[in-house]
Amino acid sequence: MFNPQLTVFVCVADCGSFTKAAETLFLSPTAVMKQINALEKHLNLRLLLRSAHGVHLTPAGEVIYRDARFLFDYSRRSIEQARQAMDDADRMFCVGTSLLNPAKPFMDLWYRVNRAFPNYKLHLVPFEDNHEGILSEIAQLGKKFDFLVGVCDSRLWMEKCSFLQLGRYKKMCAVSREHPLACKQNLEISDLYGETLMMVAEGDSGTNDFIRNDLNRNHPEIQIEDTPHFYDISVFNRCAETENVLLSLECWQDVHPGLVTIPVNWEYSIPYGLLYPLNPEDDIRQFVDAVKELI
Repeated sequence: MFNPQLTVFVCVADCGSFTKAAETLFLSPTAVMKQINALEKHLNLRLLLRSAHGVHLTPAGEVIYRDARFLFDYSRRSIEQARQAMDDADRMFCVGTSLLNPAKPFMDLWYRVNRAFPNYKLHLVPFEDNHEGILSEIAQLGKKFDFLVGVCDSRLWMEKCSFLQLGRYKKMCAVSREHPLACKQNLEISDLYGETLMMVAEGDSGTNDFIRNDLNRNHPEIQIEDTPHFYDISVFNRCAETENVLLSLECWQDVHPGLVTIPVNWEYSIPYGLLYPLNPEDDIRQFVDAVKELI
């Protein structure tokens, strides 16, 4: 920010001798004198008067000393302001978003609590709903992104993140637009008799395991086909390309343009909410607390 020889000059002026300045600067007295001589030569000014009793500022030296002090203070404040600007730029929440876990529910929360987070900005981080890689994405909470909002009833997910429930999504059924059921506004469970219902494999979701057991016990006329534990677009494609019925959600009505999602006269639903790191940073924890007060 400025000529480093000024630092030596000011130190010599403050200490009143080359020897004391050398001790303060952890330099040899000879090195200190060389720095002062170089500065005087560079400026073409005599800055110090040397005597057996120490050194004293010349009139020119007093001007340079005063202005050097000003430069030091100005430089310090400039650096502080630059660091503050960097800190402000770093005040950002990264929000994961995907086709099945869109960021809109988070945005709805954000605009209700963002007054408590001045200078914070949001950065959306896209990720893929790949049923083989989704666990790796969830493990990136706190690294790749800070939050996402999605359905979470997975034991495997809950091992990798914290979860604040915001509500529940109704379970619905999706069928291709050519399916005989596509014309219905609402479905009864009996409408699914003789159909093949696609749903996640048993063992990871307590909600889906309950639904499966209830259907098997009370509605054996419905054949169940296992999907992977986590849906991705390939699951919706299979439904669109077959006569199968897909157990879906109200929030996924627009995921696939070739499907129609229809409400069913049942009480099945699944929790959704805010997913965040297992060991969140302070600002992430503060945001979660703000949302808790909101809901």
